[in-house]
Amino acid sequence: MLQFTHTITDPNGIHARPAGLFVKEMQVFKSNVTINREEQSASAKQLIALMKMRLKCGQTFTVIAEGEDEAVAIEAAKTFLASNL
Repeated sequence: MLQFTHTITDPNGIHARPAGLFVKEMQVFKSNVTINREEQSASAKQLIALMKMRLKCGQTFTVIAEGEDEAVAIEAAKTFLASNL
């Protein structure tokens, strides 16, 4: 299991377009990828679950990947989030 934290810098927070692109990118991995914040948790491979978290600018969350390609999934998530959210 690998994980990292990310703070949202996009003034709009996580909204439909970047969330959809993120989910699409995470779906190519076999590993389970989840987003955790406080008491909330959602699969990074399910758009509706991710949108229900209502993550706003300035909020910090943890991305966790667990599985056979977790290292690649974590790096892809870091790269995507750093450049888009």
